[in-house]
Amino acid sequence: MKKNIFLLFFCLLSGASFAQILEDRVYSEHIQSVRLFPLGLNQESMLDAPVVGINDSRPLVLLFDDLAYDPELYTAKLIHCNADWQKSSLRDTDFSPNFNQFNVDDYEYSVNTRIPYIHYRFEVPRVTKSGNYILQVYRNRNEDEVVLTRRFMVYEELFTVGAAVVPPTQTEERRALQQINAVVNYSKVDVVDPTTQIKVLIRQNQRWDNAKYLSKPTFLNQNAKTMRFEPFDGSSTFRAGNEFRFVDLRFIRATGANVASVQVEETIIFAETLLSTPRPGGVYSQYLDLNGQYVVATNDRPGGNPEVESEYIYTTFYFRADPGREIKMLGSLTQWGNSPEAAMKYDPKNNVYSTSLLLKQGWYDFQFGQLTSDGLDTDPMEGSHFETENEYEVLVYYRGLGSRYDQLAGYVYLQPNRRRL
Repeated sequence: MKKNIFLLFFCLLSGASFAQILEDRVYSEHIQSVRLFPLGLNQESMLDAPVVGINDSRPLVLLFDDLAYDPELYTAKLIHCNADWQKSSLRDTDFSPNFNQFNVDDYEYSVNTRIPYIHYRFEVPRVTKSGNYILQVYRNRNEDEVVLTRRFMVYEELFTVGAAVVPPTQTEERRALQQINAVVNYSKVDVVDPTTQIKVLIRQNQRWDNAKYLSKPTFLNQNAKTMRFEPFDGSSTFRAGNEFRFVDLRFIRATGANVASVQVEETIIFAETLLSTPRPGGVYSQYLDLNGQYVVATNDRPGGNPEVESEYIYTTFYFRADPGREIKMLGSLTQWGNSPEAAMKYDPKNNVYSTSLLLKQGWYDFQFGQLTSDGLDTDPMEGSHFETENEYEVLVYYRGLGSRYDQLAGYVYLQPNRRRL
């Protein structure tokens, strides 16, 4: 009897491990400023989503800092995942032409910074299969000592994919929503049952927490091998939100935009932001933002390398709201609300919420959201306007008959009226 109970418990543990959804995460407090993006010719490429074509000549680049005096032995590994971000059935040799363990040995020491750190750079090796991937970094060649994981995608152009932002079909909230319609032509591939073999995912501003899966097309023409996704039920509709708030931390001898104060000490720098307040009503105001991303930059050392010359600043953010709410700060700086620092604490004495983050000098976008049973709701804090400039990605996955993995068979990046700093 005890043996049977042990076997059942082992099976449950094994099933839980097998079904684990892999995600973007930082596991060590001393690992900071993690970014993964396609290598480009200018700084703006750092804002791009970690997506490349399977034949793309541009590699993906991982950057991160270790707040330490001495370098560690870090190792990177790739994990292939299905469309739902669970580990696929592929073996390492199925997608990696090289042994799937790579030393992260390209690093530089910070230069004259109050908090010392070591800046690491790693180019993601090429793969032979399309799909979703996790880049896992661990120390001392021990996979139980994972310090960070980052998602990235590799696509191949098997399908022809088109997409557009259109006014939503829900007339009662047309001024607050954005709908994404997509069309997929699969004439290049022998698809037996497109309704089960093809899945479409849409995400907004590189977020995964509110991404939408579309499995059933609203129109299917098997003669023309075309699927249209133009739902009337809101399944491809997003809250348009508002342009992101921002804070300029490029200065330590002066206060940047939306910074109330900067205090420079011998071993650390403190900063406080101006008080933010809710903005649910009013008219839409257009200005440039980074759609929730951030860039590392310093204006204190012109012409230098901001990756190793930027200071770390312990920054406190303030937000005015009624007590009794679970408020989180959203954006890449808090892993879209997943980091512990994303949760804001209420101060009854000053009637404000606050949170403090250690941030490298740069420009940071952020918003505030209230935690509800349906997830994070930004409307009461930020408002929502159809005119808001957002970026969208349409990812089309395909599972061939008898295949052991989901291919990323098509990809579209969509940002009408693109506006960036």
